Amino acid sequence: MKAVAVLVLLLLLLLAGLQYKLWHGSGGQDEVAALRAQVVGQRAENARLKARNDALAAEVVDLKSGGAAVEERARSELGLVKPGETFYRVIDDNAAPGTDAAPPPTREQPAP
Repeated sequence: MKAVAVLVLLLLLLLAGLQYKLWHGSGGQDEVAALRAQVVGQRAENARLKARNDALAAEVVDLKSGGAAVEERARSELGLVKPGETFYRVIDDNAAPGTDAAPPPTREQPAP
């Protein structure tokens, strides 16, 4: 009878050791849960970057296909004006002195 009790005790200890390794050991449930959370975060980051890439790709297609997008970009970012247009610069009186909103635009002269 005593041998059966020792065998049961050994089996319970073995079961407890295996359960500990399953839940807390290398590759256990704690690590799996952390990796799943990391996968969720990475998928969200990938979706954000994919949306940004799609927007940039659409902008590239727009810039390659038509002159309107190029003209709009030149006007807004470079401050360019077409020949024959008059550029008006509006200065806000309430602006702090010494702060300049934007440099004056450059004007390209057509080649003679």
